[in-house]
Amino acid sequence: MNILLQETQLLNFSHPSIQALIDKRGWRALSEKDRILQVYNFVRDEIRFGYNVSDDIPASTVLADGYGQCNTKGILFMALLRGVGIPCRFHGFTINKELQKGAITGIWYKLAPAEIIHSWVELLYKDKWLNIEGFILDMAYLAKLQIRNKNKPGYFCGFGVATKDFANPEVYWNEGDTYIQKEGINRDFGIYDSPDLFFADHSQNLNFIKRWIFRNITRHVMNRNVANIRENIL
Repeated sequence: MNILLQETQLLNFSHPSIQALIDKRGWRALSEKDRILQVYNFVRDEIRFGYNVSDDIPASTVLADGYGQCNTKGILFMALLRGVGIPCRFHGFTINKELQKGAITGIWYKLAPAEIIHSWVELLYKDKWLNIEGFILDMAYLAKLQIRNKNKPGYFCGFGVATKDFANPEVYWNEGDTYIQKEGINRDFGIYDSPDLFFADHSQNLNFIKRWIFRNITRHVMNRNVANIRENIL
C-alpha cells in the first residue's frame, strides 16, 4: 500500500505550492471522509475545466494553470490525496472523440483522433476502491451546459460530457463512485500505480504536426469555447 502513497515526478505533492495549499486549507486535520470531500470539491470546482499543453504535466503545473481535463485534473487530485494520506491509483482508458464535440468544433474536430486518452482516479476508502471521475467539469461550466441543453435531460454526449442522466449526473461525492464521462469510454488499459507509469506506456496518437497544432492552436480554441459557455456567451 505504501507505493500508492508515494510521490512521483507527476504526483509532486512536496512542491511548495501544493504544500502551501494543503496547509492553508487545513486538510490534514480533517477526518478521512472530509479530506477526500474537500480535495474532491477543490479539484472539481476551483480547478476549471480546460485543456492544458499536455496530458502528462506535474500536479504543481496543473495547480498553477488553474484548469485541466480528465488526465491533468486527475494528476492533481491524486497528488493532493497522497499529500493528505489517502491511497490512490490511476485507471487509464480511451474515450470516443464525440464526447468532446462542441468543446472542439469545425476543422479542429475533424483533425482530432477518433480515440482520446482518458483516465479516472481510484481511491481507497473504508477498504473499498472507488472510481472517481466526476471532478472533470467544474460546476459553473456544467450548470451553464445544462441550461443550454435543458431539453436533453437523459443521455447526453458532447462538450466534455458522456452520461445517461444529464439532469442529475453523478458528480457529487458521497462516499461512492462519481462519473461524468464514463459512457464515452472505448478501450480499457487497466490500473496503474501512478500516472507516470501509465504515460510511459500510452500517449495520445498525434504526429509532430498535429501535436504542435494542438498545443499552440486547438487547445486555445477549445478553452475559449468552454469559457464562452461558462460565461454564458452564446
